[in-house]
Amino acid sequence: MPSPHLLRSAGRLAVDATTGVTDLVEAMHAEIARLPLTASRERTSGITGLVYRSVRGVTRLVGGGLDIALGALTPLLGAAAPERANAALAALNGVLGDYLEATTNPLATRMSLQPLVDGATGPPLVLLHGLCMNEAQWRRDGADFPAALAALGYQPLGLRYNSGRAIWRNGAELAELLDGVPGPLTLLGHSMGGLVARSAIAQAGRRRWPKRLERLITLGTPHLGAPLERGGQQVQRLLAASAYSRPLAALAARRSAGIRDLRHGSLLEADDGAASRIPLPAGVASYAVAATTARKPSGPPARWLGDGLVPVASALGQHREAARRLAFTDTAVFTGLGHLALQTDAAVLRQLQDWLARA
Repeated sequence: MPSPHLLRSAGRLAVDATTGVTDLVEAMHAEIARLPLTASRERTSGITGLVYRSVRGVTRLVGGGLDIALGALTPLLGAAAPERANAALAALNGVLGDYLEATTNPLATRMSLQPLVDGATGPPLVLLHGLCMNEAQWRRDGADFPAALAALGYQPLGLRYNSGRAIWRNGAELAELLDGVPGPLTLLGHSMGGLVARSAIAQAGRRRWPKRLERLITLGTPHLGAPLERGGQQVQRLLAASAYSRPLAALAARRSAGIRDLRHGSLLEADDGAASRIPLPAGVASYAVAATTARKPSGPPARWLGDGLVPVASALGQHREAARRLAFTDTAVFTGLGHLALQTDAAVLRQLQDWLARA
């Protein structure tokens, strides 16, 4: 049974969502109803305005009552959210995580490191998940990357974080968190996780842990950006071009900061494409894996779609300008493979084991 904490937070989010959609519909109604050449407005008047105000009022009233009722049920409600609820929460954070944080909603995930294999010892290996995911999803579809990496003598630690936050914010917090992780370090990031790892390195300053960083490995990370998010930006601009569809542009803009950062592979605050100018860390063995759903590692499918989300060139840091290319120690490209399969594929795991076994 979901915890009262989770239910109250979800209730708050539902109230916010309902009033937000009401605002959106009223804005469209007002734009369509106004006379030509009159001033633009976001609120209706008269009986129509009363209806919309009533919807907002009832929604807030019901929301407050829900919160009180759930508070009274607290002693009767049992265990914390199960694994499926955790996965849903991770997805919610990916889409609205910056909003959850800004409104201090308890559903916002707090960053932490989770041991992934009981009793594992050895050098810590931090696994960073991607957008809308969590640390448990390194074990999926019969695959168990943490157990396989622990068998090599590593201590797998899963980073749990709010993937809807701006990447630079997660990077800054991770840079601080890694101060408390002793011993030689390896960072393994899937998708956005690779950007968070590089952001932490870029913001580490004079911290000591970068001197202990031995390896950086990224799987399907959009180092040069993701074209699908660029497409989302274009849709937002097209919606804003018409007065009638302009309110929908606000809905399109609701994409989380984390999602918007994937457009350029942003690593730092106010980064509009400069990420590809930030080199890989000196003295660190850096590796990159790319995938493509096509049968060949090159050609138009690999160039534009890659693994379905990230093109091969972006995952490998292959910029057309030599000064902006990422000089990885080694790279690997897998064909016939999608973005999420990079965390479960046996051939990818063998490649990781080969890199991690190198002195």
